[in-house]
Amino acid sequence: MVRATSKFTRVSPRKARMAIDMIRGKAVDEADAILRLSPRGAAPIVRKVLGSAVANAENNHEMVADELYVAEAYVDQGPTLRRFRPRAMGRATRIRKRTSHITVYVDERKGS
Repeated sequence: MVRATSKFTRVSPRKARMAIDMIRGKAVDEADAILRLSPRGAAPIVRKVLGSAVANAENNHEMVADELYVAEAYVDQGPTLRRFRPRAMGRATRIRKRTSHITVYVDERKGS
């Protein structure tokens, strides 16, 4: 299996997981088409990580891109950036800007 990761990405893990769930187990070309046409905000970021995993497989492990599929894909929570927004009567509200660590593994289909 070949891995690609994107760390400290400024998208919430919950939203990134929605995009990741659409491609898990799919062939690479099908997963790329799904992400390209998806309205999800995290889809372009996940698509770049998928492309990086495919490039790693082709260049570093001599795998054929047409035989690859998404073996594993998951999103871990990164550190949260905390900001404050002024509110009424001198108060402040915490704004949480969440980050994600996106990991995609690709592998060749067995028996092809």
